[in-house]
Amino acid sequence: MQTQDIDLPEPSDDFWRDVRRQYPEQRPFLNLNNAAVSPTPLPVEDAVVKAFRFIGNNPDVNMWERLDTELPHVKRQLASLIDCAPEEIALNRNASEGLANAIFGIPLKRNDEVLIADWDYPSVRAAWAQRQVREGIEVKPVKFDLMGDDDAIIEAYRRAISPKTRVIQLTHMIHWTGRGLPIQRLCAIAASAGITTIVDAAQSFAQMPISFRELGCDFFATSLHKWLGAPVGNGMLIVKRDRIDETWPLLATFDDKPDGIGKFDQWNLGTYNSAMQAGILPALQFHERIGTARIQARLQALTKYWISAATSIKGFRVHTPIDVPELSGVSLFSVADHDAKSIESTLRSEYQIHVKYRRVADLEGLRVSPHIYMLKEELDRFVSALAAVTARAA
Repeated sequence: MQTQDIDLPEPSDDFWRDVRRQYPEQRPFLNLNNAAVSPTPLPVEDAVVKAFRFIGNNPDVNMWERLDTELPHVKRQLASLIDCAPEEIALNRNASEGLANAIFGIPLKRNDEVLIADWDYPSVRAAWAQRQVREGIEVKPVKFDLMGDDDAIIEAYRRAISPKTRVIQLTHMIHWTGRGLPIQRLCAIAASAGITTIVDAAQSFAQMPISFRELGCDFFATSLHKWLGAPVGNGMLIVKRDRIDETWPLLATFDDKPDGIGKFDQWNLGTYNSAMQAGILPALQFHERIGTARIQARLQALTKYWISAATSIKGFRVHTPIDVPELSGVSLFSVADHDAKSIESTLRSEYQIHVKYRRVADLEGLRVSPHIYMLKEELDRFVSALAAVTARAA
């Protein structure tokens, strides 16, 4: 399901103020780093607290015989949202754990080649580097400009593919800047050459409509504590049905002969806190009441709003393509002749505004990621503070 231009009438300010009332107050900081972790809506928080207390009454029975029996239903609801089979979904703690299952589980032999980009998540790059050292696979970099167009990015991957290429690691939305990649086209190219694809969707899932089937990848991993609003400690790994049996699990399983997607599920950790997973279903219900398309439209509107206001600041530069259909709630900016880390520190200490300093390769700046609960007057507060900080330091 490709992202398309959103043409929905924006709900009234009263609608979004009501949404805001469904979230905990963000104190003491104005939270503009939701791309790292977002707050859970109050109904989700209440469900987790209730589940935690329920566990305390009879832990052994209430966790495994009561709460965990709901997980197949949770998978069915997630499958409906992401367009895959419930039998292809494993529940774990976050995107990093899901990606590690894929990275370390795919059978490879010495000199097999894996393509990764400089922009892929650090722990993903580190995991592939570990396999390179331990097993002798070859990790080959793919280089492209995040401000370049989709065709240039696709061409960079095409040029990197060789007869030895067995896996392409892909990031759906670059966490540094919010840039979306043409994943469906890249996966089609890989599939035509018999190359396995792993998609890191930590930032894209629940921000925009996504179909696992239409993406055409083999592995898809995401965190549920960012844009879906599930409690911290929840993630999802999707493994294409015909790749499950051949893929090794990251953790040894309780069963001697693990069968199906369950070998990647969180229960292989041993005892864990089932109350956290009890928050997934209410998070899905909250998300679906608003609707993915409406959420995407709101996040795009908030991003365009604050960037438009900030363009009057001398030296302001945004490092995220703005006039594109896949624009999200994540963007990166810098201000010429100003130290980004210093701006981050001053905004936090003097104005109680939290943005995130990011640096990779030759790219450096501050990441801004509002969520749907945020109001435009809060973004006005941020832009005013940014103008004041940069004017003072000029």
